[in-house]
Amino acid sequence: MKINEPYVITLLKKLLDTPSPSGFTHHIIQLIQEEADKLGIPFERNAKGGAILRLKGESSTNPLCLSAHVDTLGAIVRSVTPRGTLAISSVGGFMMQSIENEYCQIHTRDGKVYTGTIMSTHPSVHVYGDAREFPRVEKNMEVRIDELVNSKEDVQKLGINNGDFISFDSRAVITDSGFVKSRHIDDKASVAALFGLLEAASNGGWTPKRDVVMLISNYEEVGHGAAYIPEGLEEMIAVDMGCMGDDLSCKETDVSICAKDSSGPYDYHMTSKLIDLAKQENIPYAVDIYPQYGSDASAALRAGHNIRAALIGPGVHASHAMERTTKQAVVNTARLLGAYINA
Repeated sequence: MKINEPYVITLLKKLLDTPSPSGFTHHIIQLIQEEADKLGIPFERNAKGGAILRLKGESSTNPLCLSAHVDTLGAIVRSVTPRGTLAISSVGGFMMQSIENEYCQIHTRDGKVYTGTIMSTHPSVHVYGDAREFPRVEKNMEVRIDELVNSKEDVQKLGINNGDFISFDSRAVITDSGFVKSRHIDDKASVAALFGLLEAASNGGWTPKRDVVMLISNYEEVGHGAAYIPEGLEEMIAVDMGCMGDDLSCKETDVSICAKDSSGPYDYHMTSKLIDLAKQENIPYAVDIYPQYGSDASAALRAGHNIRAALIGPGVHASHAMERTTKQAVVNTARLLGAYINA
């Protein structure tokens, strides 16, 4: 099976450029539907608004579930301040330092989009003596709107209100040296990898040995993305980013195979099979433990689904901040999944 790298990376850039914080994913799910339609892949929505894609294989026994999530970190307008700025409430877990001075979009309920900048409420060293040490916590952060507003009433006249979503600009760049750097690589890189499999089946003549059910979840960052999975599944691979840092062996060029995360160890036999296949296919890989990490498979297991589960994904540096991976890791994630399906 050959993965079409230009297709995968072009789609990844399109996904990264589409705002989709948890709870505000209808636009990107529509993009998923349009892409599935182009490839002739059956598409359906679950009750949460996520996508289910089905790839027919040679056998309908023991179908494999693959999941990846399109929802990202973001924020919601907590309140409009008397000064005409926006107090925020976080969506997903991130450091406030990682979003300070970043550009963002405010999405109103009536479809308007405004731009702004996320800042500390003490943003200038020329004005605030404690600007450098001022705690970067949620209550001390706000959005400066790119409109002539000086009061709460001015902001409300724009149609901006409590509960409106705020998306962080991804700033996605594909470098000539093979890096993908952007916010929200977690987990749009994995979604692109899954579409690499779909494209290989649709245009490359690849036929999976068994049926594949792909869940594109849209609430993973808040913990319940795959709390429901379709009936009749016993085996699931969550496809999500691999972490990098102290005491971890994963690199940006690797496919991460996670043996254990905060939900406990993943299935021994599935994990061992993935390791063996990575060796056979000469795919750079790393096996790691992620104690502060949870996946769609974690949510499915905690919801009581009677499944075996594993977790793999491209190695990603600086997760939940300004992330970076490589084209190689994204494509090899798809290759390893293809090998597993056909083993």
